Amino acid sequence: MSQLNEKRFAIALLLVMTAALATACSGPFVVFPGGALDGPVEPVPASFEPFADVETIQLETRPHDPYSVNVVGAVVGERLYVSGGGGKTTWIENIEADPRVRARIEGVVYELGAHRVEDDAEIAEFGEVWTEKVAFGRDPTQFDEVWIYRLEAR
Repeated sequence: MSQLNEKRFAIALLLVMTAALATACSGPFVVFPGGALDGPVEPVPASFEPFADVETIQLETRPHDPYSVNVVGAVVGERLYVSGGGGKTTWIENIEADPRVRARIEGVVYELGAHRVEDDAEIAEFGEVWTEKVAFGRDPTQFDEVWIYRLEAR
């Protein structure tokens, strides 16, 4: 086998292995969206404050055809929030169509409802926590359109 063919074979093998690994995972894989989240489903906690230091959570939208992504969660007081920043992503479009979501935090799945935050005071409170927590987090009060969701028990 020539060196060129060996390189092509190695690249093809790497791609197949990466695809197999990604499809073997439940939920998202790094930056690639996934499907239904697995893990034990537990009742929604009265407070999300114990998860304030958790950086990334998995968010599942579109219950009829699950679509999941990794997102940064922010806890303000006892409430859990997620933000799409100033852009309307696929997961935001899914929430706008059906606010039933599931979040996996530290391996545990919670069935939640996503409620868009439109109150200026709540957006500002979220913004204070967000800009401190996320290195690249811009103040959401600076966006023309804000896509922040409070995740609560259904």
